[in-house]
Amino acid sequence: MRIFDIKAFRAAMAAAVAATAFAASAGAPARADDGGAAAAGLIGGLALGALAGGALASQSRPYPPPYYGPSYYPPPPPPRCWTEPQAVWDGYAYVYQRVRVCE
Repeated sequence: MRIFDIKAFRAAMAAAVAATAFAASAGAPARADDGGAAAAGLIGGLALGALAGGALASQSRPYPPPYYGPSYYPPPPPPRCWTEPQAVWDGYAYVYQRVRVCE
């Protein structure tokens, strides 16, 4: 059982990376005498992004559910029926009629 949804986590991670990149670019403007700090920050950000992306992409997918195939159930046997003579009251007297009896 997973505690969190992977797709939601990836979307949140992408949003966090985008917000961080936007906040970093909206900071102070780069100057020519900064000693390569902007290039180092860009390379470090790309490296951390590659590590986070690699960690998210390396998760294995769950196994598919097993396939059992169609199961065959034979049809139930037909009901056992027969006819037998039975005394039936017809309103005037008992008459013997053949009546169908099933189990």
